Amino acid sequence: MHTIIEPFRIKSVEPIRPSTRTERELWLARAKLNLFSLHTAEVLIDLLTDSGTGAMSSEQWAAIMRGDETYAGAVSFDRFQAAVRETTGFEHVIPTHQGRAAEHLLFGLLGGPGRMIPNNTHFDTTRANIEIGGACAADLPCRESADLHSDEPFKGNMDLEALERVLHSAGKSVPLVMVTITNNAGGGQPVSLANLRGVRALCDRYAVPLFLDACRFAENAWLVRAREPGQHGRTPAAIARSFFDLADGCTMSAKKDGLANIGGFIALRDPEMADELRTRLVVTEGFPTYGGLAGRDLEAIAVGLREVLDPDYLEYRHASIRYVVERLRAAGVPVAWPAGGHAVFLDARRFLPHLDVQEFPGQALALELYLEGGIRSCEIGSVMLGRTNGAGEFEPAQHELVRLAIPRRTYTQSHMDYVLEVIQAVWQRREGVRGVRISKSPKVLRHFRAEFERTPERAGAAR
Repeated sequence: MHTIIEPFRIKSVEPIRPSTRTERELWLARAKLNLFSLHTAEVLIDLLTDSGTGAMSSEQWAAIMRGDETYAGAVSFDRFQAAVRETTGFEHVIPTHQGRAAEHLLFGLLGGPGRMIPNNTHFDTTRANIEIGGACAADLPCRESADLHSDEPFKGNMDLEALERVLHSAGKSVPLVMVTITNNAGGGQPVSLANLRGVRALCDRYAVPLFLDACRFAENAWLVRAREPGQHGRTPAAIARSFFDLADGCTMSAKKDGLANIGGFIALRDPEMADELRTRLVVTEGFPTYGGLAGRDLEAIAVGLREVLDPDYLEYRHASIRYVVERLRAAGVPVAWPAGGHAVFLDARRFLPHLDVQEFPGQALALELYLEGGIRSCEIGSVMLGRTNGAGEFEPAQHELVRLAIPRRTYTQSHMDYVLEVIQAVWQRREGVRGVRISKSPKVLRHFRAEFERTPERAGAAR
């Protein structure tokens, strides 16, 4: 059958209320044109992030009821640890309250001034946790990632030649190599198993550990199964285990492919590094058997790590995202292609070609989607990733994207049809969209709290 159906029944609902454009204009002005500053009641379809916004299953809610809230040695930790070990094969499991806490611990130990940490593409909190300690976060995306519209199946790959140059020239200043699966900042594109094996070989040659940012490991596994020769007959769990078998450790936000609303972890093989990380964990997160989480959260993650690898779930999730991407592409809307693992990415540079990069076309487009239909999305472009170099020159991001991140098991197919209608309505009036400029900006992770204002309207602009 061609109809996409959700492989679950809905047992609980949360009301959402449509609003008028006049209301949305007032709310957006109050928020200083920053969608992060909106209240949830002001949003109809919330695609700002897929992090912690999914719907948990009846099995997860049942597991929550047995949460052991003992401070030390809780049985909930034992179940959590067993699930992480089963999924990853890593012996040492260190819980944290979310993924960025795991990054903070890892880079606090291995980063610092004079260090360089390569990645296919660092996402926002990863980069911030590296740079706040004085290290350099180096992005080494594959060449194919530059073309958002080609048929290349693995644009999330790392550039192996560039990695070898870095490892050869930087020497001992590289404490680890990191690979993000899927590559969120690069359009949610997957990393192939072959590419990861190439990264592993270089790490072995230069005696550098390899860590994964594994928050979307299951989605990457499904796309490898669908696209990589020799992988189609394997289960998502087996493919995921192949990823982890190539690595020395991982950080994880369980708010993505842990199917939980909060939580994360570091998992690794090195007992000495694990011991030092646990010592640091106690200072900021909590005792090593809870790591800033309630026992009920540990239980939810333990169930979620198993549910996320279900082939029926993964097939539905990717079919739903692909459905939106294919229809947008057929209508001429510039969208990252092929469809990624967790989101629809609009190419704002091509969507709004009349806007200069310093008018932040991604932010401008995200605002229009909200004004048009109450959809909240996220700019992943020069607001989030652009920077000013040492000479005072503005360096834009590689791409100007708007990410519509699809929460897991939250919205139905009719919601996706509504999203399509809103995007196409903005596409029809795209010539009249005005740019924005930053009026106030924090020093770190500016996209979360920056304030914006509209750029002047251009003479003769279409309305």
